[in-house]
Amino acid sequence: MRGPEIDGRVLAQGWCALSLLHDRIDAHLEKALQNAHGLSVREYSALVVLSEQHDGDGGHLSMTRLADTVALSQSATTRLVTRLEERGLLVRYLCPTDRRGIYTNVTDQGRALFDRARETNDHALEEALAQAESSAELRPLVEVVRSMQHAATRS
Repeated sequence: MRGPEIDGRVLAQGWCALSLLHDRIDAHLEKALQNAHGLSVREYSALVVLSEQHDGDGGHLSMTRLADTVALSQSATTRLVTRLEERGLLVRYLCPTDRRGIYTNVTDQGRALFDRARETNDHALEEALAQAESSAELRPLVEVVRSMQHAATRS
């Protein structure tokens, strides 16, 4: 009986460390993106998704799919898209084949802001990971993230 208890504690410690790493990175990115571009992490994430989805005229994403991709509720996604639309970064329009569907698309202005913000995000992420590496508790998780980065650059 002792084994599962110990395993459970180790698993809980790992989860706490992962949560801590996420919170530190998220806070660092939020500050950097807000200061440099007036974007929240969620707003930046929406621009990432829509910019990568964009394939010229007609590149778009349904509001439901966007909500799933940025891990927000439908109502929170609607508020996020409204904020970005008011800034001229996104547009919404009805699906031409199903008038019930609403699509979201990044504008040229949104893509330009995303291009500038990406450099800020990448730099802030690197800073946050470097800071986390100094923690013995977080170092193994940072190593996993870096190994994923190296694997992606090799493929």
